[in-house]
Amino acid sequence: MFRHHRLRICLCVLAIASTDLGASEAESAPEAPAVPAERPALPSRSESMAAELARQLPSTEVLRLQASGEAFMALWRPANVAEPKGLVILLPGAGESADWPRGIGPLRRGLPDYGWHTLSVSLPDSPGFPPPARPEPEREPPAEEDGPSETPAADSDPQATLNEAGYLPEETATAPDESTSEAVQAEPDPSTEPDEGPQLVERIDGRIDAALTHARTLQPGLIVLLGQGTGGYWAARYLQQLAPEDVRHLLLIQPRQPEGQDESLAQLVPALKLATGDFFYQNGTAARAEARARLNASRRIQHPAYHQVGLPALIDDRESEQQQLLRRVRGWLDKQP
Repeated sequence: MFRHHRLRICLCVLAIASTDLGASEAESAPEAPAVPAERPALPSRSESMAAELARQLPSTEVLRLQASGEAFMALWRPANVAEPKGLVILLPGAGESADWPRGIGPLRRGLPDYGWHTLSVSLPDSPGFPPPARPEPEREPPAEEDGPSETPAADSDPQATLNEAGYLPEETATAPDESTSEAVQAEPDPSTEPDEGPQLVERIDGRIDAALTHARTLQPGLIVLLGQGTGGYWAARYLQQLAPEDVRHLLLIQPRQPEGQDESLAQLVPALKLATGDFFYQNGTAARAEARARLNASRRIQHPAYHQVGLPALIDDRESEQQQLLRRVRGWLDKQP
């Protein structure tokens, strides 16, 4: 019996020792490294602006069109008259939305009162434009310490006013002169840098194609292509390459040549031989020089219907400025046969 008692004691000692050994091995085992969670790719700047507009505007104005295997947004407004004069397709410039507060937005909303349907198209991002800001991951609040706390310098950063879409509200946009959003340069994020070269051109041409296809279903009779900033360049290039017969007029608002494109507007625009209204603001030296080059090129080839309109320098009263642009554009359209 004494032997049985000793055997039980030995077994208990061995069990305790095994438990202690397993615990020490578990404590000494290195922890597996945490695998960082992959962050989903952010939408592009143009996609963010389009999504924001879709939330703000009535659903009757928002269209979803397809081009090159991707969906994009366009904004539609019917003419507010019994017998419409035609349809104007608007192309915004680089960094601008389909309802940009200078030029594109006022024209797309104002022209329907004078007999024109409007269809404003969102274009893909151009090279060199920064993507929307990537939100910073949440950090653990620092442990409280004795003494006064210091406010981090980042709190005073003006970028803190960015909205949830990652860009400044459109109301803060600068005027469409040499200091427009198209002149803004920033280091793009390589992981979200927009497509360049032929792929970008094909995407833009595809969106213009889709807009024209939709416009033709409405049988507007007359189709006008209007481009602002680099949108003017893409409109002129599209007409040069494809020459659709039902696009009779071209309107340019402060046109600009995109980076990476070799053919200048002075070569491109006069050669179209379409009825062309070329509007530019006179408060920029470069804009005046470029406009003079386009005018001289049109004179050399005796363009039959090229008309250039110099707009007064931009003023602080944006409403008056945009009403003046609307009057000039409407007046030019009314004079066309």
